[in-house]
Amino acid sequence: MWNWQLLRAGALKLDGGGMFGVIPKTIWSRLVTPDEHNRIPLQTNCLLLRDGTHTVLVETGCGDKWTDKQRGHWDLERRTVVDALHEASTEPEQIDFVIVTHLHFDHAAALTRWDDGQPVPTFPNATVVTQEVEWTDALANKSTMGRTYLRSHLDPIADRLRLVSGEAEVLPGLTVWPMVGHTWGQQAVRFDDGAGVVCFPGDVMPTIHHAGPAYSLGYDMLPHENMVSKLRLLEHAARNGWRIVLDHEPGDPVVHVVPEPDHAGRFSLETVAGT
Repeated sequence: MWNWQLLRAGALKLDGGGMFGVIPKTIWSRLVTPDEHNRIPLQTNCLLLRDGTHTVLVETGCGDKWTDKQRGHWDLERRTVVDALHEASTEPEQIDFVIVTHLHFDHAAALTRWDDGQPVPTFPNATVVTQEVEWTDALANKSTMGRTYLRSHLDPIADRLRLVSGEAEVLPGLTVWPMVGHTWGQQAVRFDDGAGVVCFPGDVMPTIHHAGPAYSLGYDMLPHENMVSKLRLLEHAARNGWRIVLDHEPGDPVVHVVPEPDHAGRFSLETVAGT
């Protein structure tokens, strides 16, 4: 059984059109109000897990290796997952494993930090877990976004990887499995906390407004596959009572999945009370 804690690793803003893909602005702007630059507010949510033996971090957020110009582009909060860990009375050196859903900068850049102008591992004692295909694609910069797989957060941790292929139990009761769509190698994470299964599925469904089949990111490498992955996740979560933690939801990110009674195959997300 795993005890867990939600960590807020820092707010950012991304283009609303990119975040909602094929959904017209006339529709998505009813759900979230963009700023004057058409950006919408997001968060980089992470999880801190403990089982009495291991201390695991799921996702790392954007980190702090950014110029003022880059910070302004995304309106990055001056906060990192290390700040969130300190609030949870945890030091980076205590982390045994870091699991990332994928290696885009807003999920994995805080794997490293600057030290005398050089990027070094933020979590010096941690094994980093990712899908093998995601690592290969990251090294090849296989993305429509040319500046999201950054060597500054890849090269310094290359000697501490645990690459998995497909579903794998990383530690007892802690499982990763492919969640293909946003990238070829994206993975989801699930575990039991004694009250049921908690799932962290990555960018397959980043906010509470992304439950609809077509509500996917303009950045998705495989839009159809992302929709299929999302529907499978929603069906399974609704049937089995899973809680889902949304990676970019700026409000309450822990949700239940509820079938919509008048729309077969459609689901809504409801915030879990007390989280």
